[in-house]
Amino acid sequence: MATKIGIRQLVEFVLRSGDLNESKNSQNTALEGARIHRQLQKSRPVDYESEVYLKKEVSMNGQDYLISGRADGIQVNDDEAIIEEIKTSDQEFKDISDNTMELYWGQVKVYGYLLLQDEVKFDSVKLQLTYFQVTTAKATTTEKSFTRDELEEFFQSLIDEYEYWLKLRSDLRNLRNDSISELPFPFPEFRTGQHEMAGAVYKTICLKKRLFVEAPTGTGKTISTLFPAIKAMGEDRIERLFYLTAKQSTRHVAEETVEMMAKDGLRIKCITLTAKDQIRFPEERDLLPEENPFMVGYYDRLKPALNDLLQHEDIITRAVIEKYARKHMVDPFEFSLDTSLFCDVIVCDYNYLFDPLVYLQRFFTEEDPDNFFLIDEVHNLVSRSRDMYSATASNLPIKDLLKQAQEQHTKAADDFQKQLKKVRKVYNSIKSNMMDENKVDEISDESPDDLLKAMSKFNDFMTDWMQQQKPSDFLTATRDYFFETLTFVKIGGFYDKTYKTRIVLDGPTVVVKELCLDPSNFLNQSLQLGSGAVLFSATLSPMNYYQNVLGGEDNSLAYQLPSPFPPENQDILVTQYIRTTYAQRANSEPNIVASLHSLIEAKTGNYLFFFPSYGYLRQVKSAFEAKYPDIKTVTQETSMDAVARTEFLEQFHEDPDETLVGFCVLGGIFSEGIDLRGNRLIGVAIISVGLPGLSEENNLIRGYYDENNGQGFAYAYQLPGMNNVLQAAGRLIRSSHDVGVILLLDQRFASYRYTQLFPPHWRNYQRIPSLDRLTSTINDFWNQMETKSDENKTDS
Repeated sequence: MATKIGIRQLVEFVLRSGDLNESKNSQNTALEGARIHRQLQKSRPVDYESEVYLKKEVSMNGQDYLISGRADGIQVNDDEAIIEEIKTSDQEFKDISDNTMELYWGQVKVYGYLLLQDEVKFDSVKLQLTYFQVTTAKATTTEKSFTRDELEEFFQSLIDEYEYWLKLRSDLRNLRNDSISELPFPFPEFRTGQHEMAGAVYKTICLKKRLFVEAPTGTGKTISTLFPAIKAMGEDRIERLFYLTAKQSTRHVAEETVEMMAKDGLRIKCITLTAKDQIRFPEERDLLPEENPFMVGYYDRLKPALNDLLQHEDIITRAVIEKYARKHMVDPFEFSLDTSLFCDVIVCDYNYLFDPLVYLQRFFTEEDPDNFFLIDEVHNLVSRSRDMYSATASNLPIKDLLKQAQEQHTKAADDFQKQLKKVRKVYNSIKSNMMDENKVDEISDESPDDLLKAMSKFNDFMTDWMQQQKPSDFLTATRDYFFETLTFVKIGGFYDKTYKTRIVLDGPTVVVKELCLDPSNFLNQSLQLGSGAVLFSATLSPMNYYQNVLGGEDNSLAYQLPSPFPPENQDILVTQYIRTTYAQRANSEPNIVASLHSLIEAKTGNYLFFFPSYGYLRQVKSAFEAKYPDIKTVTQETSMDAVARTEFLEQFHEDPDETLVGFCVLGGIFSEGIDLRGNRLIGVAIISVGLPGLSEENNLIRGYYDENNGQGFAYAYQLPGMNNVLQAAGRLIRSSHDVGVILLLDQRFASYRYTQLFPPHWRNYQRIPSLDRLTSTINDFWNQMETKSDENKTDS
């Protein structure tokens, strides 16, 4: 099978030179660009054909390469052949750099060459470049004609220049595939469920489907997905694998898993992408691109840097990128993106695929069947994706910005004031209308069009204005507000029936929110950019809910694995005598404190108590410590950096001499992604069913799903809360030797509404009617575990 190389990728790699000029403040989203393309294409003559796929196989170094792409428009008649390339941007046509124009023409010249391979009756072709300036809706058209010989010479020069990189890619690919064919599973045997999961992943790749997998803690999800996917890659079923995660810790696990296979002979290029604000060198901060030594001349140094890195490194972590970026004086973030084009496995955050504002344009501007997605801890994507497609804007910064502008005493600042006041006028109108109707909170199905129009015009002005200003605190402040309005306008472009607009008055402040209640269609469109995907987590119950909210198609597959650990190693206890609804919290507090003490009194060890909010945590913790002051406690704080988190977890020692209780929040940093194996943790208590707090916005989600499927409460409250519960409970049993007690302190857990959501390895749960029964049950469990341990020692 020929290796696919995109025409744009080929042209940009060979012809790009000079400085790295980041796309400054562009409002030109992919959605808007596609709309403009369609608009222009529809205005063309009837014999004009849009989105024409052109390709040519090139054989080099014993390997076939498919050079391919889509021409925006082709018009062929008896007299001539015309190819049109449409480009959209915010810049004026006269301000486009020479190198950018060279890239534009280079792309359409390749299309011209490929067309003449098919249209043999023509000796030349007319190339038309149509440039559309988004901010003014002005189209500029330029034309050039080229002969067959001229285009053939140009194409061959590209291939000759790219030959080294083609050979390098071919050599890397052959080395990769040879190593994969001999690659063993990196453990002596498969755990329970691992072989089945690996098989399901492999079949999904072969069938080009989507697979949702619930694989309980201990299954070994990372190796069970990466190993079969890499095996499929070695058979040329896919060319590029994206491992998408929500947390840095899971990205490290993916890196370590690839490194483990590398020790068994795997030769694969694996890169981890780090967010721009984290990986940029300190000396780059606050520098304009034209002043940044890592950006000036970037493309002149890029190819030597790439060659050096690819010849010497396989597992390309942040530290590796930084090392070579410093050595060759290239910006580390952009260098990592350029390096990723040569990598087989790309480990990155969800937003690189799903976020409409920051997705990887190098890979995700069009569908590519060579891409495949592994999406880890996918339950996190539900709330993350709503945030990605929602936006908030406020008039709060305007007053201070106008004051700062007045203090500048310059014409530029006066111009800025004039434009910003137009935005303020719309906010004032919104406020006046709300006050006339005696409202402080309004929900609407309608897009905030007046505000979007005003912000869009303000953004048009700011795009040019900021480029003319010198660095200053005032410019920084205006830029921050510009990005807020820019985001709001971009998200407004997605507004459809899944959105609501919420306007809130808080004194003089007007807050306008574009709320995406159901991003499933947007997620589905992102997933269609590859041949398939595996979306997996330890908690994906009920499966149909996650398939619905995460863009699962009707034909997507579902697979649920059993826990690999003995169910008798954990006691699941549901207290029927405790109510934690808000109205009952004060009355139930003594019983909760006593029940928590019963849990820890039976055996010295480490425990975690999880609460639905910091307020409830503090309430119960205060009562607990007042009654049992001698028990050592540690508490999750509202904002904890990496050092604080590590210090918290390091207090959970093996074989402790005294009991330690950690007070934590459901859905927080300690309710998932932490691994306290062995007897570093022997008990987890979960207080309440974890419902998200009642709010107007959660109620909007409830109303939306009530209307669409009649399950509004479940989708907005119950199921997100239950996922937090299952994640927190999953901290307890992390290996086949772990034992402990899970205590569910809320009588609602005993109702069918919740027991139907219990995973299979909770099937032995017990309903506990009283505090006395709780104490005796916990004591019985630990006595059984001690007896079992003694028997095992005797047998051995």
